[in-house]
Amino acid sequence: MNLELRKPTMKDYYTPTECTWCDGCGDYGIWSAIRLACTELEYQPHDVLLAFDIGCHGNMSDKIGGCYRVHGLHGRILPFAAGAAIANPKVHVLAAGGDGATFSEGVNHLVHAVRSNYPMVFVLHNNGNYGLTIGQASALTPQGMVMNSSPNGIPEATINSMDLVFSLAPTFVARGVSYDIPHMTALLKEGFKHKGFAYIDILQACPTFNKQMTNKWLRERVYKVEETAGYDPTNFEKARKVAVDTSEKIAIGLLYTAKDPRPNFYENLVPRKGKTTTIVEEVGKQDVTELMKEFM
Repeated sequence: MNLELRKPTMKDYYTPTECTWCDGCGDYGIWSAIRLACTELEYQPHDVLLAFDIGCHGNMSDKIGGCYRVHGLHGRILPFAAGAAIANPKVHVLAAGGDGATFSEGVNHLVHAVRSNYPMVFVLHNNGNYGLTIGQASALTPQGMVMNSSPNGIPEATINSMDLVFSLAPTFVARGVSYDIPHMTALLKEGFKHKGFAYIDILQACPTFNKQMTNKWLRERVYKVEETAGYDPTNFEKARKVAVDTSEKIAIGLLYTAKDPRPNFYENLVPRKGKTTTIVEEVGKQDVTELMKEFM
């Protein structure tokens, strides 16, 4: 008997766990946008997996209810989320990581996630520092910025994150700001609908430790590419140029989506296996009783 599921609401993603981020933290906006995107796409919570790295944003793992949530190891959430997306492509997977975890701790995983075009969404919480370790500089901390761990500025060169991502031939790149919830929600929805790896950079304020990239500072610099006459998000070279150049203005919106995207990792994997079933269905047919005894 087929039972028609009712449309999900925001209440389905509710949890009574109290939010404990600093007042003004960008995590509040991203937290709201993720729940809104899943609700507006009418995703049933049991069909959603949210995977969080270590960091202030990672505390979101117990502040969204109903769906599957994982709080992973520092810099290592991408391989976990990719494995889940490949094992069961019927589940909508979103992974999230900070700029420290992603471009300092686990940049190797990001490289291969883009390269492999895993079928998932990745949200970069980009606040220019490690907030959880009270103001430690990350690989994306701007030059000259005074941080607790580097009062004279960072000695290394700052990584241009968008230049690195575009060098890996991505199929979907977007950028948003944490104070604009409707705009972020729209980007997340597009990311979920994308069949490959959707990279979404969210610039967010860290009011406690990053005194430069405030909401006021961001508002004075960002502009939406969709409001730019003639902007074509399928033009790779134009998108890369616009995304990389943040010297005066910062482009936000759907920066790039491949017109004819290459197959994602799972689509390439199944023909090689000669199977029509999903990996999780194959595993379900195996008797792992003896194997499980080793862990009990």
